[in-house]
Amino acid sequence: MRLILALIFVCAAGSAVAETLVAVRTLRAQTILVPEDLTVIAGSVPGTASDPTEVIGLETRVAIYQGRPIRPADLGPPAIVDRNQSVVLSYVAGPLTITAEGRALARGGVGDRIKVMNVASRTTVTGIVAADGSVRVMAGS
Repeated sequence: MRLILALIFVCAAGSAVAETLVAVRTLRAQTILVPEDLTVIAGSVPGTASDPTEVIGLETRVAIYQGRPIRPADLGPPAIVDRNQSVVLSYVAGPLTITAEGRALARGGVGDRIKVMNVASRTTVTGIVAADGSVRVMAGS
């Protein structure tokens, strides 16, 4: 019985030290997070970030209002491709690689899936933004 009470006490004490990150000011969409944008409050809110090092440098995908918890789902890598930007569009199928000029139809960061229009054919395809700013379309996409 004492062991069960001790476990309950430890679990209850452990949840009291949980922390949640909240916005210090209203953050517009497309804001790159810096340490001054965040503060830590006591308590745990499910689905929110607790470690500042995990979110600093990420970009907000939506507006986050002052005092609201920071949710990882509302953040992403900083965009390196803007809407209407010219990009190199590459199609890869095994050893075959075809490149073309494309126009981004959305903003995106490394690893994001965005739609791109092939300028020559006017065909719209979906691809993944690469670190160099090109967009890669895989066979079957």
